[in-house]
Amino acid sequence: MKGLKRNIDKIKPHFEKGGKLSKLHSVFDGFYTFLFTPNETSRSGVHIHDGNDSKRTMITVVIALLPCCLFGMWNIGLQHFMATGNPDREFFTLFFYGFFAVLPQILTAYIVGLVIEFIVAQMRGHEIQEGFLVSGILIPMICPVDTPCWMLAIAVAFAVIFAKEVFGGTGHNFLNVALVTRAFLFFSYPSKMSGDNVFVKLGGTPAVDSYSGATPLGQLASSTEGAVTITDVIGNPLSCSDIFFGLYPGSWGETSTLCILIGAAILLLTGIANWRIILSALVGGFCMAAVAHNWASPLYPVSYLAPLTQLSLGGFLFAIVFMATDPVTACRTNPGKYIYGFLIGMTAIIIRIYNTGYPEGAMLSVLLMNCFAPLIDYCVVNMNIRRRMRRITVKNQ
Repeated sequence: MKGLKRNIDKIKPHFEKGGKLSKLHSVFDGFYTFLFTPNETSRSGVHIHDGNDSKRTMITVVIALLPCCLFGMWNIGLQHFMATGNPDREFFTLFFYGFFAVLPQILTAYIVGLVIEFIVAQMRGHEIQEGFLVSGILIPMICPVDTPCWMLAIAVAFAVIFAKEVFGGTGHNFLNVALVTRAFLFFSYPSKMSGDNVFVKLGGTPAVDSYSGATPLGQLASSTEGAVTITDVIGNPLSCSDIFFGLYPGSWGETSTLCILIGAAILLLTGIANWRIILSALVGGFCMAAVAHNWASPLYPVSYLAPLTQLSLGGFLFAIVFMATDPVTACRTNPGKYIYGFLIGMTAIIIRIYNTGYPEGAMLSVLLMNCFAPLIDYCVVNMNIRRRMRRITVKNQ
């Protein structure tokens, strides 16, 4: 690494002000700071130095996502070979099937998003931030595995430009970029985002005739009966352990409760995620699920699910742990975080149960609360100001 840094330092003057490649300074700086920790220090003013910069934060989140990512790749292979009648395959056969299935989506998301960020940073003369390191992997993980790359490219471009760059780039966006991408895909191409086609068929292998591929929540939403038994791709009922470990079809990165909890532990132990948001969202979701379950109706089959099953199925936990806790788009005040998380959990379950056309409500819930987060903080701050003013007034009297 020292030899590589020495060689890069030799060409560095060409990209600085006055160099022949100075117009590409932001691009060079982005690659340089990604590979090496800058050795510049503050020369004036008072500063607080912290080893946890944005690059370390983003890399920590990516590490926390790895259990979900790796399991999701393996699960794609498992679900595919179950559907084709050949589930007894070796671990690496299943894993590499899923890996090559999602690789085009991951590359598409990163290439499109980073190219736009590099271009905008160069035009503005700003440094390239590391924010898209997380968004680039989150976007494919919350999309069906058979989403065409051209659709994904359009959605990523829209989200990065209109939900991030127009507001000033990383740290200035008020909406979660990954969720904006998912929302754009859902409302622009609803047939592809229905969740009914969650496997790709590499090599043209046909699926068995009985294969439907509907996700558990999709099965419930399309049901015309009351309580429905959720089944896997070959018609066997899903057990509690199947749901907990994520052995069912869905957006490939968000099915495993176990892997999400591992990621949550990493984020909480490193101080990246705020426990207040996660805890209050779980409480809000559980309370709403319990109320709906107590007054379950055949008109809304999802209401028959037990509260804990509601929290485990679909993208509820994934959205809470990895997107609701985004420090840029969430509330900043501690009381506001409780309110923000509780409302996310409650509205996610409401949308999931009572909107049969959209059985997964976590995405819309987080985006909705992203819009209200500044208002919640504003109300909390003003309540604190009024309380302190009353305290001063009483003391002076």
